[in-house]
Amino acid sequence: MANSYLEDLFGLQGQVAVVIGGTGVLGGALAEGLGGAGAKVVVAGGNQQRGKACVKRIVDAGGQALFLSVDVSQRQSIEELLAAALKQCGQVDMLVNCAGVNSASSYVDASDADWQRVIDINLTGTHWGCQIFGAHMAAHGGGSILNIGSVTSHLPLSRVFAYSASKAAVVSLTQNVAREFAPDGVRVNALCPGFFPAEQNRAILDETRTASIMSQTPMARFGEPEELIGATLLLLSKKAGSFITGAAYYVDGGFTAMRF
Repeated sequence: MANSYLEDLFGLQGQVAVVIGGTGVLGGALAEGLGGAGAKVVVAGGNQQRGKACVKRIVDAGGQALFLSVDVSQRQSIEELLAAALKQCGQVDMLVNCAGVNSASSYVDASDADWQRVIDINLTGTHWGCQIFGAHMAAHGGGSILNIGSVTSHLPLSRVFAYSASKAAVVSLTQNVAREFAPDGVRVNALCPGFFPAEQNRAILDETRTASIMSQTPMARFGEPEELIGATLLLLSKKAGSFITGAAYYVDGGFTAMRF
């Protein structure tokens, strides 16, 4: 009884999820979580080797998955991703915009190229994903989009100014897009992780910075990628998350509770 109730509430059987950035540490964990909940997962990214490795983990665990290449800095590539996902799977019910990069330079030393790269991938790529996939979902009965924000969406942190700016904009974009698509049955939310060691932040997590972060995190540890799955299922599921849209949901070990 309990299992069937939870399956009905959170299960994703018969649905298709596209995870842009599924080749990364956090995106890969979310892709595996969606696969475990029953979705057919399109792992999308630029690194074929890591993407296929993620697909194998999902399939080995009894799920369904495939890899598709995408360059989030190119609108046409995202349009081609949607077309390929529809051709391979027949439908797209969910999108996770998880591609992200960072620049560890100081503000005065940052180059225009560093700034533009972060904005192009973190913000513009997310915008294109929402626009392209959201329009398709709106025309085909609805769906759900999850954008990846950050604790830095609301809290400025040193040495990540471009990243913070891009993630603050992602939350604002999420709220605006949620209002735009709500009448068409498309929900749009943002998941805002705290500190989860990954490719984009390893360069700034030196001993001193880590100690500072831990002193301001009540749970006094970094997050594990798998700890984002529960919130992801809530925000994407048709039933459990049916009245949630335009939300920014924090999974941060209490970090933001120390600031607000």
